[in-house]
Amino acid sequence: MKIVVLDGYTLNPGDIGWDELQALGEVTVYDRTSPADVVKRALGAQAIYTNKTCIGARELDALPGLEFIGVLATGYNVVDVSYAAQKGITVCNIPTYGTASVAQFVFALILELCHHVQYHSDRVHEGAWNSCKDFCFWEHPLIELAGKTLGIIGCGRIGLETAKIGAAFGMNILGYDSHPVKTDIPCFVQTELTDLLSRSDFISLHCPLFDETKEMINRDTLSHVKPSAFLINTSRGPLVQDAALYEALTSGRLAGAALDVLSSEPPSVENPLLSAPNCIITPHIAWGTKEARMRLMKMAVENLSAYIAGTPQNVVNK
Repeated sequence: MKIVVLDGYTLNPGDIGWDELQALGEVTVYDRTSPADVVKRALGAQAIYTNKTCIGARELDALPGLEFIGVLATGYNVVDVSYAAQKGITVCNIPTYGTASVAQFVFALILELCHHVQYHSDRVHEGAWNSCKDFCFWEHPLIELAGKTLGIIGCGRIGLETAKIGAAFGMNILGYDSHPVKTDIPCFVQTELTDLLSRSDFISLHCPLFDETKEMINRDTLSHVKPSAFLINTSRGPLVQDAALYEALTSGRLAGAALDVLSSEPPSVENPLLSAPNCIITPHIAWGTKEARMRLMKMAVENLSAYIAGTPQNVVNK
C-alpha cells in the first residue's frame, strides 16, 4: 500500500517517529503541502493523511486510486466527507487523543487571566518589586475560581473533562449541548445557551465547526454575557466572529478572552484580535503535548490497520 502524509510536521517535528505507519506500507511524509501540490503528491496513493491540508471534490476526482483518508485531528472539516463517501473513500478522524491536554490548557489560560502570572513575573524582573514600598504588589485584579460559574459550550469529551477540572476548583458548572448530557459531575447543570451566557463568569468553547456553529459567538450572543466574564476558545477559531469579539473587548462588554485558535491560521496581521485589550492569544498549541501527539500517532496507525483488516473505525462518512 502506498501511503502519503501531506502535512506531518506539526504532529511529528522529529521527536516521535513514523515507524509504526511505515510497517503498513510504502510511506512518504511531507512536512507541508500547498494546495497546488496535493494531487501531484497524493497521486497513486491508496491512503493519505492530512491535518490541515484541504481535500475537496477537485482533489478527490483527481485521485482515482484513493481508498482511505486519515485526518490527523478530531475536526474533519478539511475534507469533503460527503463527496468522499459518494466515491467510496473511507474518512477517519482521531476523536480522543487530546482530551487531557486540551482541558489542561483551558485552565492554563483561565489561570493566566485570573493571575497574570507572566506579566507579574516580567514586572519583578524589571525591578518593580525591588522598588516596592510593600512586601507585595499586583497590577491587575486577582480572581479566585472557587464559587465562580464555568459555562461549557459543547459537552463532548473535552468539554466534560474541562468541567471536571472546574469542579475540582470549586466552580459551578453550566453546560450547553444540542444533545442530553450524561455526566456524574455533581455540580453540572445542563441549560440553554442564552442562560449559560448570562450566568457564566468563564465561557469555554468546545464545539466542532459546522455551519450551525460557525460564528456562534457574535454580537447577539455576546450581548447576553456579563461584562465581568471571560471567553476561552481552544476549539475552532471560526466559532467566534472576530470583529464582534474585538468590539466587546474594547468597549468593556467583556472583561477578557484567551484564544488558542483564530478564524484564520496563521492569522493575518490585520486580524483585530491581535491588538485587542486583555486578549491572550496562543498559536494553536493546546493539543500539542508530546503525550497527546504520541496517542494521535498510535490511533492514526490503528485507523488504517483497522481499515486494511476490513473493520474500519472512527469513520466520519459512513
